[in-house]
Amino acid sequence: MEVLHHILQIALEYYWIPLLILYIGVIGTILIENRNPSKTIAWIMVIVFLPVVGLLSYYFFGQKFKKVKRMKRVYREQSKKLLDAWRKESEIMEEHIDTLNERIGSLAMVYRYLKNQKISTFSLNNDVTLFINGEEKFPVLIDRLKAAQHSIHMEYYIWEMDEIGQEILHILEEKAKAGVTVRLILDSFGAPDVIKYLRRHKPDFVFQAFLPVTFSSLANSNYRNHRKIAVIDGKIGFVGGINISDRYINNGKNEVYWRDTAMMVVGAAVNTLQIQFWNSWNQTDAESFELGRGYLNRFPLADEDASGVGFTASDPGSPAPFNMEAIIAGINEAKEYVQLCTPYFIPSDQLTTALMLAVSSGVRVDLMLPAQSDSFFVQHASFSFIKPLLERGVNVYLYTKGFLHAKTICIDGKLAYIGTTNLDIRSFYINFEISGIVSDKALCDRLNAQFLADIEVSDLITIRKWMQRSRWKRGVDSICRLLAPLL
Repeated sequence: MEVLHHILQIALEYYWIPLLILYIGVIGTILIENRNPSKTIAWIMVIVFLPVVGLLSYYFFGQKFKKVKRMKRVYREQSKKLLDAWRKESEIMEEHIDTLNERIGSLAMVYRYLKNQKISTFSLNNDVTLFINGEEKFPVLIDRLKAAQHSIHMEYYIWEMDEIGQEILHILEEKAKAGVTVRLILDSFGAPDVIKYLRRHKPDFVFQAFLPVTFSSLANSNYRNHRKIAVIDGKIGFVGGINISDRYINNGKNEVYWRDTAMMVVGAAVNTLQIQFWNSWNQTDAESFELGRGYLNRFPLADEDASGVGFTASDPGSPAPFNMEAIIAGINEAKEYVQLCTPYFIPSDQLTTALMLAVSSGVRVDLMLPAQSDSFFVQHASFSFIKPLLERGVNVYLYTKGFLHAKTICIDGKLAYIGTTNLDIRSFYINFEISGIVSDKALCDRLNAQFLADIEVSDLITIRKWMQRSRWKRGVDSICRLLAPLL
């Protein structure tokens, strides 16, 4: 007993030595990983000022786990498989770039970026339909699902077991019984109830939970599949910010008005959307499938006014933050205006610089954020980035009608970005994201008109008004900003 008592005394007196070694080891690991400096500092602060919580948070969520290495390996393998098809399309894409250059001028450089980085092919023979909110999207989506003859592929971040969620699940089950191939990818973090339901009821279609989150794999919760994709018969595609949930249908049943955007594509660009679904499917434990006839299709050439569509997709395995770079490429070519909508604004230094350069060059830059977010920390972190933009002349609007969830950009009425990508670090570097890049005058005109309508229910923030906010609020903004790289 005396020996045990003596050992306990030594442990209590010198406990700080192994703890110090642990701290030095963890901080050294963070530095060796060569992270973004702001993220490095943020993690070190969390670990130092929240000793136990910080260490546990870093262990479960902060390390560059083997999972990321696997993502990068899968990305390289899938890129090699698609290389032959890419080479065949290269000459056609060059012709399309020449056509787009005549139509939208230097903004066509964004499509050249997609081509040079081998992010996606793009095409001019498409028809695009814009949807404002779920009440416009869901009736069309449901009609197209019911009419499916060959295959249905859906990939969603949030899928609720509410009226619209159950209705679409029922349609998928009926189509699968009728012989249509149905594959469904659900994010484990965003759709847990539906995943549990499907596992219990064992539907006739195949579904996969993306990066399942368990106690032994908590790190997976940091890498989310934030995409919202539907591909029907390889000919019709849906993409945008609208999840499968009643909250997006503003029928009076939900207390908060949700403002969001999505689009439907019919044409050759759907092949790219199909490939992106295939890429995600191969990240799960499911058996892969061949992208043969019926999944990829040829489409007749359209007239000169048809929509030009490409997709920019990125994930933790991507060689670069392609979504962010594609946005910056477009902003850099703006001549008249840039309109940006995002629910979460934690920009990278590169994006902030691009916005400041644009407004300083005489381009009108309008940024719209929700006045009331669904995340306290993210909203206050977002607000901490506003002052420098206001000082440079960026117009910042806070949407007051409800919650602004749209992730859209419109440049000069010639080029539009519609997808799942928020203007934040998480979307740029951590999540699986996708955005459509569209050259279509009618779509851009409607997107511009909707932005102007949203301005009518938004508050324009001036630098004077912003500086009149209480010191307490500004202090909270600054504190939350310290955690911005981790949000």
